[in-house]
Amino acid sequence: MADNSFSDGVPPDSLEAAKNASNTEKLADQVMQNPQVLAALQERLDSVSHTPSSYIETLPKAVKRRINALKQLQVKCAHIEAKFYEEVHDLERKYAALYQPLFDKRREFITGDAEPTDAESEWHSENEEEDKLAGDIKNKAIIAEKEAAAAEEPNPKGIPEFWFTIFRNVDMLSELVQEYDEPILKHLQDIKVKFSDPGQPMSFVLEFHFESNDYFTNSVLTKTYKMKSEPDKADPFSFEGPEIVDCDGCTIDWKKGKNVTVKTIKKKQKHKGRGTVRTITKQVPNDSFFNFFSPLKASGDGESLDEDSEFTLASDFEIGHFFRERIVPRAVLYFTGEAIEDDDNFEEGEEGEEEELEGDEEGEDEDDAEINPKV
Repeated sequence: MADNSFSDGVPPDSLEAAKNASNTEKLADQVMQNPQVLAALQERLDSVSHTPSSYIETLPKAVKRRINALKQLQVKCAHIEAKFYEEVHDLERKYAALYQPLFDKRREFITGDAEPTDAESEWHSENEEEDKLAGDIKNKAIIAEKEAAAAEEPNPKGIPEFWFTIFRNVDMLSELVQEYDEPILKHLQDIKVKFSDPGQPMSFVLEFHFESNDYFTNSVLTKTYKMKSEPDKADPFSFEGPEIVDCDGCTIDWKKGKNVTVKTIKKKQKHKGRGTVRTITKQVPNDSFFNFFSPLKASGDGESLDEDSEFTLASDFEIGHFFRERIVPRAVLYFTGEAIEDDDNFEEGEEGEEEELEGDEEGEDEDDAEINPKV
């Protein structure tokens, strides 16, 4: 009987391979005839061929040489920009001295050390006309009632819990405050910003002034933020102005049993030999706003921080910057909530813009967009 394992001297494996190759070629031909596939492929090729780096690589050496010269100029611009920010810091220091008398008076009104005059306490609200009209209508009918109420109305000293209320109002700060921090923060009387002296490395200090209390003996707790305003030698083009690079806290002199940054836990230990059990107590870290004054140190020895530490440090820098730029200069508006409403409105605007962009991506009709404008 004839052997059918070969056909015309060609092995079966070779025949199968030839058949598969033929089928692949037919499939490729069908795909390449699809205009959508061709368009997607062309778009892919265009995006690859038109990247900035690939374009630069195609330029003649003489042009590349001139580009390098432009980069040298850009580095010099970055150094000039750094000088600009140094002078801005000098201006901040100058104007901080002009603000300070106003902030000192603010503290006196808050603590009750001084009472504002009628002229100082006069403020015209947005609804002044409506309030005036309503007041005129009601005055005659309730004047006696008002006098009686005024006689009974409490008149606390200053503005109670001013800074503590700000902590509660601002999410960034309230997230740090634990329930056992609250009685301490009610003793906070003032927060000040002090800028570094002329000729000294750029920095600023946050000063938290407390009245006498049952928790610690310090009258002032400080946090120093060190700044850098010069281009990085390894990456000069990343320079975008001064940045906080490190910070130092202070030692809090806690009174006995009042340290809220640690907690005492009990742990049982069993003796390996005798089998006896003893109970020991040890102190472990505790969540508290006052850990703010014992910050992580930025790595200065070339070793990188882990991801959690980097996040913690970045959050600390953000909070310090927020105290300096927003809380201290505009404290009353964070107390009343007006500044927070402004911040919320700004954030909503950003989200609205993002939603509109998403709508465009989904192919929203122009007519629909006009009928339903996004705020």
